[in-house]
Amino acid sequence: MIINVSEAKAKLSKLIDMAYNGEEVIIAKNNLPLVKLVAHKPEAKRKLGIFKGKIEIPDDFLEEDDEINAMFYGDQS
Repeated sequence: MIINVSEAKAKLSKLIDMAYNGEEVIIAKNNLPLVKLVAHKPEAKRKLGIFKGKIEIPDDFLEEDDEINAMFYGDQS
């Protein structure tokens, strides 16, 4: 299905449903095809814990540093 931008704005939800269900939806401007609306398909399932044992977070990671605070907030002494 080819649909012009102005009509696509009014029917976006319907067009999304159509694309999600496998129908080809092309959005055009002045009857010139510009983009194809397609359903998002994740490339791969995310794996949790892939850096376990590969990085080390220091114990003082969350502690504030006076020098860095001075750079952000100025010297408040």
